[in-house]
Amino acid sequence: MKLFTELGLAVAARRRKLGLTQTEVARKAGIAQESLSRFERGRTTDLGARKLLAVLAVLGMELQFVERGQAGLLDELRKERGGK
Repeated sequence: MKLFTELGLAVAARRRKLGLTQTEVARKAGIAQESLSRFERGRTTDLGARKLLAVLAVLGMELQFVERGQAGLLDELRKERGGK
């Protein structure tokens, strides 16, 4: 699942930006450090909603759900290519 892998990478980047270790974040979120490590490396997709939300809360992050349609995809492609 590419999206879950990207989420793990985003969590790792945010954690490093804040200067926190995996151990610190895992302890504050109430999960095992190894679980956080596997998630950040894209090695697991079974972190679970509660654990994921706890990790995000520790890092000051939140999930956002946005409905996407054909127009949204076209607009994204235009932005990536520098068009209007």
